[in-house]
Amino acid sequence: MTSAQRKTPVWQAIAQTLTEDIAKGRYGPGDKLPTEAELSARFGVNRHTVRHALKDMAENGLVHARRGAGVFVAQTPTDYPIGRRVRFHANLRKSGRLPGKEILSCETRASDAREADALGLEQGKAVHVCNGLSLGDGQPLALFRSVFPAERFPTLLDEIRAQHSVTAALRACGVADYTRASTRLTAKRADPTQALHLRLREGDPILRSVGINVDPQNHPVEYGTTWFAGDRVTLTLTDDVTGGSEVL
Repeated sequence: MTSAQRKTPVWQAIAQTLTEDIAKGRYGPGDKLPTEAELSARFGVNRHTVRHALKDMAENGLVHARRGAGVFVAQTPTDYPIGRRVRFHANLRKSGRLPGKEILSCETRASDAREADALGLEQGKAVHVCNGLSLGDGQPLALFRSVFPAERFPTLLDEIRAQHSVTAALRACGVADYTRASTRLTAKRADPTQALHLRLREGDPILRSVGINVDPQNHPVEYGTTWFAGDRVTLTLTDDVTGGSEVL
């Protein structure tokens, strides 16, 4: 075999160098890698060669691309328990992540049939609807939509805007505690809007959770739908009584 035949392809050498950069901590989990243009300049090659290297790294699970955002070092998925008490901020902190929420929209409108049934209302009764983005260390983990009975909580949306926490907002409106009455999990594919917010590719796997939260008197206070980015969250079903768990 000649030396020319033994020569390592340039794209492979780039992948090896970037892999070493990650191994040595120069880029940590969740960090964004330099752009294709910057890597092309660093290694003195064209973008196609860099793209080949990044694709190989992605196939090996080292990095992942987010449409319109760039290429990021893969993270260990965040453990997210789902039990009788689901608290986003507490769950993230237990996983060692910094929680955050971005409120996308809030409105008061008439309830549809599904919302009314979940909240024990007559169809058409007013509900508050809050759409937002749940973050961990600044990275999008999930989209959420929370629906609340408007007549019972007239100032709730103002509290959510001010506190960026459903738990704190409900407490301010007189609900000191609430628990999960039901949860339904369904595997889905990200639609264009979900992909944009979660920085995924359209069609990437997501997991939808639909739940109803109730107060201590078993009255529904929230009907919530959450769409989790499939590669960033490991959902764990917990038994709050026994302490057992089942990982999804």
